[in-house]
Formats: sequence, structure tokens, C-alpha cells
Amino acid sequence: MFNDKTNQVLTYDLDNSRIKSRQKGNITLSYLEGFDIIETANRVFGFGNWDYSTKLEVVSQEINQNQNNIICYKALVNIVVHDASHSKLVSREDVGFGTGIAKTLADAHEGGAKEAVTDAIKRCFRSFGNQFGNSLYDKSRQHQNQPQNQAQNFQQPAQLQQQQQQQQPSTQQVQNNAPLDYSSLYNLGLTVMEQGQNLVVIGDDIFSKKDSIKACGFRWDGASKMWYKPIEQQSAA
Repeated sequence: MFNDKTNQVLTYDLDNSRIKSRQKGNITLSYLEGFDIIETANRVFGFGNWDYSTKLEVVSQEINQNQNNIICYKALVNIVVHDASHSKLVSREDVGFGTGIAKTLADAHEGGAKEAVTDAIKRCFRSFGNQFGNSLYDKSRQHQNQPQNQAQNFQQPAQLQQQQQQQQPSTQQVQNNAPLDYSSLYNLGLTVMEQGQNLVVIGDDIFSKKDSIKACGFRWDGASKMWYKPIEQQSAA
């Protein structure tokens, strides 16, 4: 359903700098934060190309010895992801739980509901692979923040590009083939997506990365505020 570039991004290894950890008893748990999951979904699938619906249910409610309200919520979340043309879609559904603890009943409800929805969203997206933290569920792997491993993240496309360039017999051929490989943009946290008859570049802090985007043949459109390249230009390159 997804184009080749989206599939390529989904296969990248998880960047260790995104992984957070917390203690639960004597166990260290690794996880991705909720805002990180949403930002990644926007970057990989595109703004407006995914949405979700939620059903909430109160599981339990009590008051502890400190007179705090404790409310546990269950959230059933359904996520729908569309392709660039919105002609195809794939959906995922999962359940999450959250506990709200507060002096006031309203604050406890708010905390528990938000935590349950975030937990369910994260569990839904993990079915799309490493970029959404699925590898964190592999107990045989180490997921601590390890600086020595960060240099390996998102390097496969760059290494592939270097190998391709070394195999090219002439400089002219390298220039002709370079626009076909957008690994330099992916390594900057950007994504190349199909939108109608154009390829467009999306991502955070995009203005500061304009030189790299221009180098890949994209042009700025002031009306739509986007970097674009006609698909036929990509095919002819």
C-alpha cells in the first residue's frame, strides 16, 4: 500500500536517542514518548494521512489512604492510515490502560483518560515496526541509550548511496542517478512523499535544511509552502 520511500523509512533501525527509560520496581523499562510517536507518524505517513477514534471505559475507581482519587481507564483505539492518494487504507486496533491519581475527581479522570489513550495509540502504531518502537518488545535486545550505536542509526541508505557512487563509471552518471536516492534527506529526519503529480518533502525545521533539499532537485512553492518535484522529472532523472 505504501510507496517505496515510506517502506524504506519503516525499515530503518530505531534511533537510540529517541528511547526513554523508567524504573518499575527493580526492572528498567524502555519506551517511546507519546509525542514522539505522533511526530513520527506525521513524518512517515504525512500530515492528514492518518487519524484515530477512541472508546473510553472506566475500569476502577477508589480513594487511597492519602485521600487521593485513583481512577483506571481502558481505551480502545482504532488507527487508520491512508496512502498518499487516500485511495487505500490500513487500520490497526489495540487497547491501552491509564491510571489517574489526584486530589480532585476531575483531575484523576483527566489523567487516567489521557494516559490510556496515549498507551493505546502507541500499541497500535507498533505494528508498523521499528520506527514506532516494536523492537522494544524484543526482550533479547538491549535498548539502553548507547552513544556508540547512534552513528549506526539511519546509515544504511547512505552506505548504499556510497556503494552505488563507487560503482558508477563517470561523474555525469553519478549526477544523473543522485536525485533517485534521497537518503541524505532521510538522514536529516525528512520524508519524501507522493502528492498528486509531485514528490514533496515534509519534516521538522525544514527551512534550515533547504540546501540539502535543493541539492536533490526540489523547488520551493510559495503558495503551498512546500518543496516539490514533478514525478515525471524524477522518472527522467
